[in-house]
Parts: sequence; C-alpha cells; structure tokens
Amino acid sequence: MDNDSNDGASGIGDLHQLDASNQHKAKLATVLNDNGALLSREKLVTAREDTAHMRENAAGLREEAAQLREGTATSREQEIRAAETIQSASDDQMIKLQQANAHLVVATIEAHKLAEQIEATKVQLDHLAHHDVLTGLPNRTLLQDRLSQAIEAACRQGRQLAVMYMDLDQFKHINDSLGHAVGDKLLQSVAQRLMDCARHSDTISRQGGDEFMALLPYIENAQGAALCARKMLAALALPHRIDQHELHISVSIGISIYPDDGRNAETQIKNADTAMYHAKESGRNNYKFFKQDMNDRAVQRQSIEVSLRRALERQEFVLHYQPKINLKSSAIIGVEALIRWQHPEQGLLLPEQFISIAEDCGLILPIGRWVLREACFHARSWQQAGLPPIIVAANISALEFRNKDFLNNILEVLEETGLEPRYLELELTESILMQDAGSTDSMLHALADLGIKLAIDDFGTGYSSLSYLRKFPINTLKIDQSFVNNMCSNPDDAAIVSAVINMGKSLKLCVIAEGIESSEQAAFLLVQHCDEGQGNYFGSPMEAGALATLLQVSVTLIPN
Repeated sequence: MDNDSNDGASGIGDLHQLDASNQHKAKLATVLNDNGALLSREKLVTAREDTAHMRENAAGLREEAAQLREGTATSREQEIRAAETIQSASDDQMIKLQQANAHLVVATIEAHKLAEQIEATKVQLDHLAHHDVLTGLPNRTLLQDRLSQAIEAACRQGRQLAVMYMDLDQFKHINDSLGHAVGDKLLQSVAQRLMDCARHSDTISRQGGDEFMALLPYIENAQGAALCARKMLAALALPHRIDQHELHISVSIGISIYPDDGRNAETQIKNADTAMYHAKESGRNNYKFFKQDMNDRAVQRQSIEVSLRRALERQEFVLHYQPKINLKSSAIIGVEALIRWQHPEQGLLLPEQFISIAEDCGLILPIGRWVLREACFHARSWQQAGLPPIIVAANISALEFRNKDFLNNILEVLEETGLEPRYLELELTESILMQDAGSTDSMLHALADLGIKLAIDDFGTGYSSLSYLRKFPINTLKIDQSFVNNMCSNPDDAAIVSAVINMGKSLKLCVIAEGIESSEQAAFLLVQHCDEGQGNYFGSPMEAGALATLLQVSVTLIPN
C-alpha cells in the first residue's frame, strides 16, 4: 500500500513536477524568446558595432596603408635625399680634392717662385757685396780680388800689369754747392766715360767718394798705361751736362806697374795712390807714374797735414804782398795777397807746398776766410795810415767760391774791417768759373753789384771759353806766367800773349801779365799795350810792414 501510496503520491508529484517543468519551460521559452529577441537585438547592436569596428579597422587599415605609403614615399625621399647627400658629399669631396690639388699646384708654383726669388736675392746680394750701388762698377772688394788674381797670372806668365788710382779734382765743391743729387749724377757720368775708355779685359772700379781705380791686366809696357791715362783725361775734360748744368771736372791719376812697384795687391794700390797725390801737386788734370822717392814725400805730406790742422790755432800763417804796377806810369795800383806758412820746423813754406793738402783735407775754407780778413784788414789799415788807397787782390779756391756761405763771409769781412768793396779784387781761375756757368753767373753778378773787382787768374791755361768773357762781369784778365816766361824766345807764346791783350782790349777789360822777371819782358808787354804787370822784376812778395814802408817812400816802382 505504501508503495501504491507512494506511487500515487509520486504520480501526483510527478504531475506537479511536470507542470512545474512545463511552466518552467514555458517561462524558459519565454525567457529564451525574450533572450533571443534580446540576443537578436544585441547581435544587431554587436553587428553594428562590429561593422563600425570593421569600418574603423578598415579606416585604420586605410590610414596604415596611407601611412605605409607615406612612409614608403618618405623612405624613398630619404633614400633619394640620402643618395643626393651622398652624391653632394661626394661632389664636395671632389671639389675639395680639386681645390686641394689646385692649392697644391699653386703652392708648388709659389714655392718655385720663392726659390727663384731667393736665388735672385742671393745673386743680388752678391752683386751688391761686390759692386758700387751708385755707378754699378766693381767696388773695392772686387777690385782687390781681381787684382790679386791678375798678379798671380802675371807672375806665372812673366808679364806686366798696371794699376791706376784716380781722384776727381775739386769734386767736393760741386757736391756742396749743387747738392748730392747733381754730384751723384756727375759720378755716374764719370763712371760711364771711364768705362768707355777701358778694354773688355780691364776693370774700372769705384773705391768710394770721388775715387776710382782701373786695373789693366794686360799691358806690353808702361806706355800702354800712359796711353790709357791720356784717353781718360781727354774724355773727362769734355763738359758734363747734368740737370741743365754744364759741369767741368778733371782727374788726377797715379799709376803703379807690376812687378816693378809692388808684388802684391795692397802695395800696388798704395803706390798708385801715392803717385796720384803727386799728380795733384803737379797741377792736377794729369798723371804720374810711381817712383820710389814718392814714399818719402808721402810721409812728409802726412806730417804736413797733421801740422796744418794746428797752424791756424797757433797763428803760423802770414801774408806777403806783391805789387801790381801800371806799365805806362810805373805806379803801384794794387797788390796781390799771397799766403805763407811759417812752419815751426820746416821754415817758411810757399802755397804750392800745402794749399793742395789743405783743399784735400777741407782746411782751405777756414784758411781762405783768414786770408780774406787779413788782406782787407791790412788794406784798410794802410788807408787809415794816410797811404794812397790801393786795391788788394785775394785768390779764391773753388771750394770757397762754391761754399753756400761765401757771399755772406765776404760781406761780414768787409763790414768787420771797414774796407770799401771797390778796393777788394777776387782772383778766380777759369776752371772755377766754368764748372757751373749758371750758378757762377749769379754769384759773380752779386759780387759785382757790391762793387768788388773780379779777375780771371792764369788765363789761357784752363777752358778758355770766350763766351763767358762777354757773359760774366769780369774786370781783369791775368796772363799766366807760363806764357810770359817764354814769350821773348817762343813765337807761339808771344802770339798767345799778344792775342790775349788784343782780346782784352776789344772787350774793354784790363789785362795784367804776371811773372815778369826781366826788362825785356816788360818792354815787350808795353809795346803790346798791356795795362799792368806783376813779378819779381818790379818787386818780390813782401810782408805788410815792408809794403807800407814802400808806399810811404814812393807810389811808383821803377827798377834800376
């Protein structure tokens, strides 16, 4: 029963369970349906969302594709740029390489140029070391080297050679008066003329200043050197035209011969130099061969120069006066002041024994000023003593005349002594007047305007250009005593004296003959109508006191 009961109950329960299950199923179905609808809606939403996502993904993919394309393009651009950069770098490197090569080429060229310049500079320095800058001639160093080599060759071959030492006469006054520029051009002109006189084998050298030398390595004998010297004297005697100046210059030449006058270069040069000084002492514008006794005289010359520098301080100079007379009346019309040196050891020295030395060492300027002052002082003192006024003449050297202070010195002396200018006469040589005609003319006219008399000394021995006699304000011509000495025995000298007198008369100049020693000479001059005379025949040079006494006794000189 129990089982039946249980079964019934069980069946009822099952039915309840079935209903419940059915209900549950129904509910579940409803739920499912609802869920299905929900799901359908969700699916739809999801689908939509998926679609949206897909679209977004597609858009993203498109963007990525675009970015990829852009990246690819950028990459390509970068590759192109990289390639361009590489190419540019390669081009830059090539350009730099080309530039480097160009710089290298330029540097190489410059290096070659620099090397050439260095070599040219070395050559130039070597040239400067052995040549004179002004004239381009070999200098002292090169001359000595060539002379040494020439002596060695002459010794081996048993032949002679000659050395010539040359010094321009009175060059310093041109330098001082016209300036160094004119002086330099004159030296260049001299150098060229000396070169024109030389052979190809000879050497012309400038030693410095106005000194030149010539080496003649091949001569047959001494006469070959003499011939060369005469050619040089003639070449230099012609006027030099420098900057509108017509300059005249001469040269003194000393010659030494190898092997007679020395076995080495130093001795040859020294002996040629010594001979040159003797050429100057013999009147300049000539040449002298060296002689052994010249050495003793050279030592004496050096001694005189040393003593000469102290002579002014010690008042060792004195003036002697030689009368000038009118040949017709025998009246004393003037005197010439002549310097003497009362040497403490050698006694009374004449001008020819020391004046050239004074000119060479520059002492002629203070000595000349002393002479001028002393002469003017004596002339004025004679007047103050009541003696007849006479003209006092003083010789003027080239160095004095060309000195820039010359005119001022004249004015100072006249003012200091009180002598009127008309009682002063200045004697100048033709060579002085012709060295620079332009400046000479202005100076002479300045002196003439003051009233100072002007005379040409030693007329006929210099350049004797007649044109300057008309141009310059000259008062007097002095016939050189070398013509007067022989005029009575030599027809040529007589003709010269007569011609000078006639020329002076035609130009209205006073003519005076110097060096008259005899009555025969005085008579000849009087017949030729010479105005004045001077010489030992009328009176030897005398001291100022003796002349004053003579003037007190008589104003005329009539020789017995």
